[in-house]
Amino acid sequence: MKNGIIVSIITVFVFCSCDPKDLSKLLDGLDSVALSDKDIANGLKEALELGVDKSVKTLSIQDGFYVSDYKIFLPEEANVVIDKLKFIPGFNSIEEELLKKINRAAEDAAGKAGPIFLSAIKNISFDDAMNILLGDKNAATTYLHNNTYNQLYTSFKPVLENSLNKFGALDYWSDAVNKYNSLPFVKEVNPDLADHINSKALYALFDLIEQKELGIRNDLSQRTSDLLKKVFARQDP
Repeated sequence: MKNGIIVSIITVFVFCSCDPKDLSKLLDGLDSVALSDKDIANGLKEALELGVDKSVKTLSIQDGFYVSDYKIFLPEEANVVIDKLKFIPGFNSIEEELLKKINRAAEDAAGKAGPIFLSAIKNISFDDAMNILLGDKNAATTYLHNNTYNQLYTSFKPVLENSLNKFGALDYWSDAVNKYNSLPFVKEVNPDLADHINSKALYALFDLIEQKELGIRNDLSQRTSDLLKKVFARQDP
């Protein structure tokens, strides 16, 4: 139907010898009418959902964090504990043991992140979907981050803490801190390890969602549904 309308309009313009610029504007207008705000919003959500699927699958496998660019290291304030204890018998390998535990926990928690992120995406409202579609190449991910991060942080942290407990990371860290604080001439510390790991894990999840958005925007083969093809064609050069 739309193709027939376009052919008719082109015919009229040819016979009327109208300015081609006017024809281009009219055709752009037809595209805008055909692509509703609801279509765009649903297309953006679908792209983000694919990003979540990619991020969860990438990070939740063994070594998804531990042996990858997303490896979570200890917070800077924890180094004072590590530097002091690694010379004490029983704590010689504390740093690597703790890194392994927290990254295994992050991998475990990442496997449970999907429903949390998908719920946030489902409930998000794209107030200006067209500008997001035509904006920066990571505009949808940025919008998701800006509008749901606090909610995601709160929802994901207890999941992560369960995983940290599953791998004994928090108890191991608590023993280390208690040992450190019992040493003479040290200032007591108690860095929030769960808070640090939660932030780093969410960063990794968002980064991979962003990579998927970039892929869908730039690579036609990654537009795996009619909706994605229709919506993201609108932002192509």
